[in-house]
Amino acid sequence: MYERKTNCFDKSLTSKQQQLFNTLRRLWVEHVMWTRSFIVSTAFNLGDLEYVTKRLLRNPADFTELLKPLYGASAAARFQELLTEHLSIAGQLVNAAKAGNTAAADELRKKWYANADDMAAFLSEMNPFWCKKAWQTMLNDHLKMTENEAEQILSGKNEASISEFDAIQKQALEMGDYMANGIIRQFRL
Repeated sequence: MYERKTNCFDKSLTSKQQQLFNTLRRLWVEHVMWTRSFIVSTAFNLGDLEYVTKRLLRNPADFTELLKPLYGASAAARFQELLTEHLSIAGQLVNAAKAGNTAAADELRKKWYANADDMAAFLSEMNPFWCKKAWQTMLNDHLKMTENEAEQILSGKNEASISEFDAIQKQALEMGDYMANGIIRQFRL
């Protein structure tokens, strides 16, 4: 996967560095937590689906607010677009799986992985300390685990879906750490 360069709770981090780690970890955890909430609300036709979806779709804008001062409005907007597309495809995939539409799910899965490749390429262009291969690995792992989680929720495998979410959450923290480390190294924060 990737090698963690710094422990985010390392006492040698400055306050600004620690804040960056905390913010990116929070954003990635919110990403996976609200994705899980969307899957659950979709699977069980819960009345909160509209509100959960709105909150989930706020996540890309939250990333943009962090990235804009560092990378500029255009690059931050492009990341927001890619992450929003990621969420949109995921939502369609969950709905296709719920409906039992295997052909649509297969097509959406291809689009989802292509979007992850686009995101990995874009991120590696933004920051020389973000490796395209590392991002591809992390994002592909994220997609595989999220799809497993959705399948488990849709098929009533509750205990398995909770175990899967534990792994997803751990991996989200790793993505936050990787992102923070790259920013710190690039901008010498």
